[in-house]
Amino acid sequence: MSRLISSANVPGSDVLHRSLNAWLPAGVHALCTTREGGVSPAPFESFNLGDHVQDDPAHVAENRQRLKARLGGAVPIFLQQVHGTQVVVLGEDTPQGTVADACVTSHAEVACTIMVADCLPLLFTDEGGRVLAAAHAGWRGLAAGVIEQTVRAMCAAVSGSHAVEPAALRVWLGPCIGPEAFEVGPEVREAFVAQSSSAVACFKPHPLNTDKWLADLAGLARLRVQALGVQTVAGNDSTPAWCTVTQASQFFSYRRDGKTGRFAVCIWRHAEI
Repeated sequence: MSRLISSANVPGSDVLHRSLNAWLPAGVHALCTTREGGVSPAPFESFNLGDHVQDDPAHVAENRQRLKARLGGAVPIFLQQVHGTQVVVLGEDTPQGTVADACVTSHAEVACTIMVADCLPLLFTDEGGRVLAAAHAGWRGLAAGVIEQTVRAMCAAVSGSHAVEPAALRVWLGPCIGPEAFEVGPEVREAFVAQSSSAVACFKPHPLNTDKWLADLAGLARLRVQALGVQTVAGNDSTPAWCTVTQASQFFSYRRDGKTGRFAVCIWRHAEI
């Protein structure tokens, strides 16, 4: 049985801070931004990190510089995310905008970075902080196996007597669209239930639309992480504090606003490890 680290069910960045601190092994750092602390005007106010959402490029560049400053010298590598399962191994020379929906690194001062505005961001580390990863999981990527691909890439990154097994990994689930806001069609439910009967519990009938279901995206991710044998799962527990749609002051949400910004999660280590 996996160990679930719960968060306090109150909104705010303090939830993110406490959750990440409880989850991180020694020497590894992680960050989840909110929409506060940047320079972008409405509708991107203010800490928008997305360069593909029609925000002023100068504002995005300043916000990304502010993010880099918060990483203490580590360089965030931004991906071009396409709702797929491609995993890229990051090095110091990996180009910004590399097409992938997950990234893995064993390099110090390189920050695995994922941007979202309703999809689920995930952070990964082994117990010793030797290999780090981040993944972007909308329902399509989740159903197609982006988590499984990420874990496979992490385990392949360290070989020999110090090989990493899934049971030695820690996974943190970030904010995403919550189970009371994520309306999906029957084809989404069928895509998950066809792979695992346990997924049934993550869907409930929509109270107003008989052709729709309400889906628990974070719950579906937890099932898949735990099925791989991961022992420590933290972060998003599917409570309202983690919902990007309802926590409007904290998170960007495409489903809520349409034209909006992107927040980010990052994981990195410094060279002293």
